[in-house]
Amino acid sequence: MMYFYDNPTFENGHSGQRHQNGRLSSIEGHYIPQLQQVTLSWSDVKVTASTRNSCRTDNCSKIILNEVSGYVRPGRLVAIMGASGAGKTSLMNVLTFRNIRDLSVNGDIKINDRVVTRDQMNEISAYLQQEDLFLGTMTVREHLLFRASLQLDVDVKTRQRRVERVITELGLSKCADSVIDRPYSNQRISGGERKRLSFASELLMNPPLMFCDEPTSGLDSFMALSVIQSLKMLVHKGHTVLCTIHQPSSEVFALFDEIYLLAEGKCVFTGNTMFGLDFFQSQGFPCPRNYNPADHFILTLATVPGHTATCHSRIERLCNEFRKNQKNDENCRNREIHLNRRKLLPRYQAPFLKQFSYLLWRSWITNLRNPHLVLFKIVQTILFAVILGLFYLKTDNFYKQDDVMNINGCIFFAIVSLSLDSIFPILNVFPSEVPIFVREYGCNLYRVDIYYLSKIIVEIPFHILTPAIFMTILYFMSGLLYEKVEFFTAVGIAALVANAAAGFGYTISAGAPSITAALALAPLLLMPLMMNGGFFLNNRTVPVYFLWIKYSSWFMYSNELMILNQWTNVDRIECNNNSTCFSNGNLVIDSLGYDKENIPTDWICLAALTVAFRILSFIILFIKAKLST
Repeated sequence: MMYFYDNPTFENGHSGQRHQNGRLSSIEGHYIPQLQQVTLSWSDVKVTASTRNSCRTDNCSKIILNEVSGYVRPGRLVAIMGASGAGKTSLMNVLTFRNIRDLSVNGDIKINDRVVTRDQMNEISAYLQQEDLFLGTMTVREHLLFRASLQLDVDVKTRQRRVERVITELGLSKCADSVIDRPYSNQRISGGERKRLSFASELLMNPPLMFCDEPTSGLDSFMALSVIQSLKMLVHKGHTVLCTIHQPSSEVFALFDEIYLLAEGKCVFTGNTMFGLDFFQSQGFPCPRNYNPADHFILTLATVPGHTATCHSRIERLCNEFRKNQKNDENCRNREIHLNRRKLLPRYQAPFLKQFSYLLWRSWITNLRNPHLVLFKIVQTILFAVILGLFYLKTDNFYKQDDVMNINGCIFFAIVSLSLDSIFPILNVFPSEVPIFVREYGCNLYRVDIYYLSKIIVEIPFHILTPAIFMTILYFMSGLLYEKVEFFTAVGIAALVANAAAGFGYTISAGAPSITAALALAPLLLMPLMMNGGFFLNNRTVPVYFLWIKYSSWFMYSNELMILNQWTNVDRIECNNNSTCFSNGNLVIDSLGYDKENIPTDWICLAALTVAFRILSFIILFIKAKLST
């Protein structure tokens, strides 16, 4: 659940005007975001991490942040700076209540001098992470409209006006209708535009407080300057902005109002950038003329290998001197707004059907604009079916002994082909979408079940169409039984095989940390399932200790169904002279250890596996989403 703050009051007891200070304001009968200025402060924050593996005692711990304090006022752009390992990311994680599950955290995080919880912080802040994650097949405008539709409870026109305003404010008008990153092409927006799009995504709700993790990472100096200028523009409008940054250029550094310097988990200095230079100079570390102040701070606070004791002593001296000179700044408490909890709102702004419809629309757009999943997949299916049909080419139903092996091989190879054709496209695409899902879920855009349901529904037509095309071509080229019932039965089996395999692919994709891991894991799990499919190993001779694999294999159920479908009504198979032969289809079935009584069971189990794999993948996705928050 999320908290909604309304009707703020000042210390003198007077109510603020809702259109100025409330999180939402009523205009033309609708609610649109309005800016509420906030001051972020933290005091005596101490973070420790257990290091049992590197210590002999169980109680050993490492101090990451050592009782640091600070604040960020409205209309100020503040940079957290420090050498690698200084604690910049840890401080950002603590302030945003993220990734601190395994850490011991003490201290207070306050908004307008009131201690806040994780839910309260999420309600009034936006967190722009270092990596920009988007579905590349959408345009900039479509992406923002999607976010606005799930975050803003307003009518369509008001929502569109809000999106257009944000596009204009962040200089995205030229690329508004450009695809973010079209797969397998050079059509993509620039790195700076991607970063500004990240800002735009969060600005739709007009959050008063913004956290930015390395906003200039991976950008050239021009793009980095452009991004910080965008942040500066937000600051001028009253937003409170805090970001971590690693050695900015002098032009970028000049845009920051204040800096917060960390070294070895301690605060060395916080305040105006010019005061920082004066402080370092007073301690015997003047910044050389025409030298980047940011570089000077980082080099002064860095721990040089071989000179650890000297560097540590220097940092301690700077920390102690700053503590002596530091005075409490009362300005941050001049006009404090008390955030009073008035009512509890649902976690998700959009209702079930709205979430489902927009997620379904986005998934459909993603598939249509991905040539690998549409045109290429259909062409690939046709070509492979034709090639396979040419290997097993037979244009009649007059079977000889050699045809038995060919038909059985063709059937199993078709099942394997349908399975691989369903699994590997998912392994190549779905793992890259999971991080996007996890981030959007963390932003409370939609529920896990709705996301997964929309994804599955959009994929189902493709997992029916391509197997139908494949089986139609192969069926009449390879000499399978020319009967209507048998043909449509074979197409139905093929569709179930493709969907069961797709569910298996979703399960691996949901659990694997990357595409590489998914591609490495899939063959390892597929091999035993294929071995128990009834082609490489007789159905009657499967070892007892592998029976559980046999009954978990869609290869076994589908192969039995296809074999029974093919040979049950074949009354005559031509025998060679003076040789033991299969004179009819029933003998072929018996030789493989299959039973006609299993037909209903096979259909049920094949359908059950299709559902079970999807349920399992949903559970994995759900757990991953919960752990991420």
